[in-house]
Amino acid sequence: MGTAQQQDRHVGKKRLLSLLTAAAVTFAASVAFVTGAGPAAADPVAECTATKGAIVAVDFGPFRGDVVRGCDTTPTTGYELLHEGGFTTEGTQHDGDGFICRIGTGSFNSGTQYPTPATEDCVLTPQATAYWSYWIASPGQDTWSYSPLGAMSRKPQAGDVDAWVFGGTDIGGSTGRPTFTPDEVRVGGGATPGPTEDPTGGPTVPAGEVDVPAAARWVSGQLRDGTHVVDEGAETPNDFLTTEAAYALAAANGKGAALDKVVNHLSGRTDAYAYPGGADEPPAAPAAARLALLAEITEGDPRDFGGQDLLGDLAENVCPAGPESGSPTPGCTAKGDFHGATYADGQALAVLALLRGGVERPAGTEERLTQLVCQDGSVTGILLSPDEYCDGDPMTTGLVALVLDEAGGHEAAVAKMRSYLKKAQLSSGAFPGFNGSTTGSVAATAYAAQALRALGDADAADAAVAWLSREQLDDGGFGLDEGATDAGLYATAPAVLAGAGTDLVRLVAKVPEPTDPPTTPPATGGPTTKPTTRPPGVGPDLKKGVGFLTRPANLHQGRYYKADEKTGRADFGMTIDGAFALAATGHDDNALRTVVDFLEQGGKDGEGRALHDWTGVGGKHALGGSMGKAAVLAQVVERDPRDFGGRDLIAGLADAVCEKPSTAPDRSCAAKGAYTYAPSVFAHALGIMAQVRAGEEKAAEAPIAYLASLQHGSSGAWPSLIPATGDSEVDSTAMAAMTLDLVPGDAHAAAVDKALAWIAARQLPDGGFPGASGNSVNSAALAVQGLSLDAEKYDKQITKALKFLASQQNKDGGFNVAKEGQRGSDIRASAQAVGGATGISFGTLTRSLEGTTPNPVPSSSTPVIVTPGDSAGGGGIVNADGPGGGGGLASTGAQALGLAAAAAVLVLAGWRTVVAARNRRAAAAGGER
Repeated sequence: MGTAQQQDRHVGKKRLLSLLTAAAVTFAASVAFVTGAGPAAADPVAECTATKGAIVAVDFGPFRGDVVRGCDTTPTTGYELLHEGGFTTEGTQHDGDGFICRIGTGSFNSGTQYPTPATEDCVLTPQATAYWSYWIASPGQDTWSYSPLGAMSRKPQAGDVDAWVFGGTDIGGSTGRPTFTPDEVRVGGGATPGPTEDPTGGPTVPAGEVDVPAAARWVSGQLRDGTHVVDEGAETPNDFLTTEAAYALAAANGKGAALDKVVNHLSGRTDAYAYPGGADEPPAAPAAARLALLAEITEGDPRDFGGQDLLGDLAENVCPAGPESGSPTPGCTAKGDFHGATYADGQALAVLALLRGGVERPAGTEERLTQLVCQDGSVTGILLSPDEYCDGDPMTTGLVALVLDEAGGHEAAVAKMRSYLKKAQLSSGAFPGFNGSTTGSVAATAYAAQALRALGDADAADAAVAWLSREQLDDGGFGLDEGATDAGLYATAPAVLAGAGTDLVRLVAKVPEPTDPPTTPPATGGPTTKPTTRPPGVGPDLKKGVGFLTRPANLHQGRYYKADEKTGRADFGMTIDGAFALAATGHDDNALRTVVDFLEQGGKDGEGRALHDWTGVGGKHALGGSMGKAAVLAQVVERDPRDFGGRDLIAGLADAVCEKPSTAPDRSCAAKGAYTYAPSVFAHALGIMAQVRAGEEKAAEAPIAYLASLQHGSSGAWPSLIPATGDSEVDSTAMAAMTLDLVPGDAHAAAVDKALAWIAARQLPDGGFPGASGNSVNSAALAVQGLSLDAEKYDKQITKALKFLASQQNKDGGFNVAKEGQRGSDIRASAQAVGGATGISFGTLTRSLEGTTPNPVPSSSTPVIVTPGDSAGGGGIVNADGPGGGGGLASTGAQALGLAAAAAVLVLAGWRTVVAARNRRAAAAGGER
């Protein structure tokens, strides 16, 4: 928005008009408003309060309008809130109404939708600098966060506020945010409940204590040779879990021969664990901090542990600046990060190690932790860049609260975290693993209990420990989540500390007092040998997953997945995703044959569109990624990609290779060697795969070279978008690795090896992988496929990832989008999880359809969409519920409840809930994934 435009509009401190006022102003006003109506009459804005309904605000400032707000007292999704709040939308020709390209309202300029066709044709994805972005704020929050969910996936709660802003954002959504605050569009100026200043005591629950000796015996039993932990099916030590075991033994038993053996082992592993890049490179901050803490806990010397000065090296390797400096340092997301910390717990442990060692913390390191405190007082687990979307969890909040409380000088931040923890505690005494969950997490409860006890909330801490006592298993260990039956060190170790009434800030291993011998004999240790192959049954139930994907309610007429329930518009990209999953498992070849025949034989969706209306092959807007995806499917099922659906996809890809970057307003070519209208690394990789599988390596030389050039030399990762934005992503890196591995010869072998090492290093303790949606199912499944290129080397990581995927599978066979956030099976995430869990690369996947029979077309009916009636009311700014609300502006059809709108760029419901530019990548791919 230009300066002049900013001066013309008034929000908050500027001019905020209500529709009733606007109806009375003269045409001499600087902005004239004509009353009108949206597709539905909005509820009166005054009826949306802190405890009822939700507000949506659309900023028409770039078009010389004002901020217009609407209300829906019973929203089911953010998409419905937008439409029931009195707004109309229009999608793109390629992806339909679910891709929000224009927004209008009868309250501004007679319902004209913006941007107008004169500036945006809405054929394909809008420009990166000019699209409708989606922002959210929960009750009590007066800052905006870029929505991590698409509007159709997000379910607004009472008191929520949504905003749509036209312009551009960066990858983290840290730019382009609304110029008005959530309180300025709330009814009454933001009378929303905030954190209580003096939280009450904890929930009333039956008393209980953790059996610490039994838990310690279980921990001891997990140690091979009494010295270290080895993951099932692996041979190399898991140093992270070994440090966890050492902390637990120190808390339970104090000093002794058993703990000494573990400490000595870890001392010998210092270089391998904490200095993976070599002694001359900066240490891995989380590992160095863990070892330093262990030395401090056992009264050793952290300045000479394993021959390394852990504290000195931590203090000397702090990031001077982040990407905002223009020359980012690898491993740094912001000033004050410990090099390579990556996650909040690594940062917090490094601060704590220096704190306990009496070393002055480098400038910015503690402040960096305060920057991770979200509006609600929770602390995000990832070292976000400043102003990125922030959503925390009780476990991370507990650890950071402990550290900052001990450091001192951060009373306001600690009070905010304490208040959050008190409110997050469930009535059972447990704490959930993530915001919005109602299921207790052992690790989260343990860390929260430790923090609350240290902060003086003994009642709440006792209630948490009592819940832990009820979750303790017969063998003494603890499972990850409420009701789990398999114990794990990741949960058991912090539970031991909580049960012993200590924490990493205060823990010191003391010589134990003499005690009577235990009545139960101690465990004798784990097995002396470990299996070399993955045990059977590890991972998700693929048959159930296929059942979910082929269910009639999901796979329309057994032929395609819908993008629009009302019109029957197909999501061809997601349909191919499902086909890949069916091909990878082989569990329903007839269903696969049915889908493939529909696509190849020119089958039409409810809007009369066929496959090549989506690929654009041979036309003005031929999409390289879409053509590549369709061609790869043909190759997978042994059909001819040179005559698939009556078109030559391989020739189309050759024609789509860009000879040079295009210039505005033409945005077809990002660079030489890119494919036309392929906005992501994922889409680009699909084009290469198709060409290489067709034996067209020569024609693919330029795209291959371009893909290779996008790899980050320092880390081995790939960015998400084309042109590159400087980010690094598991999904794109896995796809790029699979693609270059397919290229004949060894020219790209080193690049693939480096990519796999980077992916493996990104694995989270629970086996998942970080994606833009959080601990992402999509990312974990793609990581399995990528790491399976060297399955022997990465068997441990693959096994953990498969267990993570199994934990995200629901009873209906489908999968959640991510571990965090809203629960419920998502078709796209399920397709990726089912196919990815097999470990088969898209580049080598094959499935013969010989002997199969397509399924008959079942009967179906079209759902009825009911629109609520009208009402009128007034508000404090321009409202969409004013006079004329029952009028008849034409709807674009985007009211259908089955659509998935996302921050102006998500194409489908549940499709890779992502932030900022990654939203654009997904939408532009239009289901190319």
